[in-house]
Amino acid sequence: MENWIDIITNIITALLLLSGAFFLLSSSIGVIRFPDVYTRLHATTKGATLGISGLLIGAFLFLSIEHGIISGKLLLAIVFTLLTSPVAGHMISRAAHKAGVKPVTNNRTDEYEEAIQKQKQQQK
Repeated sequence: MENWIDIITNIITALLLLSGAFFLLSSSIGVIRFPDVYTRLHATTKGATLGISGLLIGAFLFLSIEHGIISGKLLLAIVFTLLTSPVAGHMISRAAHKAGVKPVTNNRTDEYEEAIQKQKQQQK
């Protein structure tokens, strides 16, 4: 019975590590291929959040199952990555928009610009 549990935990750990590596690779490709700041930020923040979290969760499971080590540093890194990466991407995109960087709009509208204009009209 113990062999099946070891095999299943090794498969789960390997899947987490591979999925984390896949998300990091795909976000790297997205940074190169996407046309503007906003889509590149989307690729970077989503890929980094999922990729780094997958790698850290896989490392945490490996250490806790194989060696019996419960790493608080890995848990803190997972929590801080999940909290800070999306917020940082959002703040960078807002700063880029306020600096005047326009998104590439192919048959789309800039909804954030429309919301800012509507808010300015209501303040008058």
